[in-house]
Amino acid sequence: MALYPSYLNLLSNGELDGRVRLLLGRLGQCVVCPRHCRVKRLRDMKAVCSTGRRAEVASWCVHRGEEPCISGQRGSGTVFFAHCNLSCLFCQNWQISQAWEEGDQAKSAGELADIYLDLQARGVHNLNWVSPSHVVPQAVEALAVAARRGLRLPVVYNSNGYDDVDTLRLLDGIVDLYLPDLKYADDAAADELSRAVGYAANAQAAIAEMWRQVGPLQLDEEGQAVRGLLVRHLVLPNGLSQTRQVLRFLASLGEDVAVSLMAQYSPQGRAFDHPLLGRPLHAGEYASAVEALEESGITDGYVQELTAQSTYLPDFSVEGHPFER
Repeated sequence: MALYPSYLNLLSNGELDGRVRLLLGRLGQCVVCPRHCRVKRLRDMKAVCSTGRRAEVASWCVHRGEEPCISGQRGSGTVFFAHCNLSCLFCQNWQISQAWEEGDQAKSAGELADIYLDLQARGVHNLNWVSPSHVVPQAVEALAVAARRGLRLPVVYNSNGYDDVDTLRLLDGIVDLYLPDLKYADDAAADELSRAVGYAANAQAAIAEMWRQVGPLQLDEEGQAVRGLLVRHLVLPNGLSQTRQVLRFLASLGEDVAVSLMAQYSPQGRAFDHPLLGRPLHAGEYASAVEALEESGITDGYVQELTAQSTYLPDFSVEGHPFER
């Protein structure tokens, strides 16, 4: 009889330890994300993501502001990893993705496992890894430790979409819920706004691999997500996110793909320095995005209200919950 969450099956047959070894091996000359910087992170060397051997955790909390099927009634056990393999001009988490001091709050596998178990003790529905693309080996290494100590939460892989397919393949049977972004359909925009070489092709291949692993979003009788893929798309002003093209690709995966269309864009970080990013969405722009979603044939998922622009802004500069101030 298969166990749930899925990684318990790999733990029981010894495969989880093998996956940890293979993932840590990808840190040797780092090929964890699509950048393939090839620095020796096992020796604590760093490159674009400013992260060495240990993952850095900026915050962890019971998060009630994710999609309803993720947060549910008891909240999502969210671990915000510091740093990022992207450098988005408009990042809403810029305080921890771009302004975080290197080496601050670096965690061993045991310390990260303690965080997972602390969140489970608070009664959350799931373990939610936010921005894990550059620390997949460390996150899974700690998962194996925590699972042996009683962790039973399903994992939500909540990424920016700039994920390496070979790394993702090693997550097959570990992650039950994928929650990636698909930010752009155009590499030129991705390079300009996020310094992401080949973002579109890499993100599309990554999402296709996630879809292969877990398939359509599945909810239990209480409406809680237990398995599957839910793709987020943040609508940017002035058509910079190429929403229609993004949705066309997602629809090609299958008619039952689930999408979370997001209106919460608000100028943050370095967005004010860009001539097209320095303002919130106009109502007409978002209406066009909603129309594109309807035309795509995608019916599963969520559509934010335009008022979300002022609702979902975290503040990591204060102690406590970044979303509850």
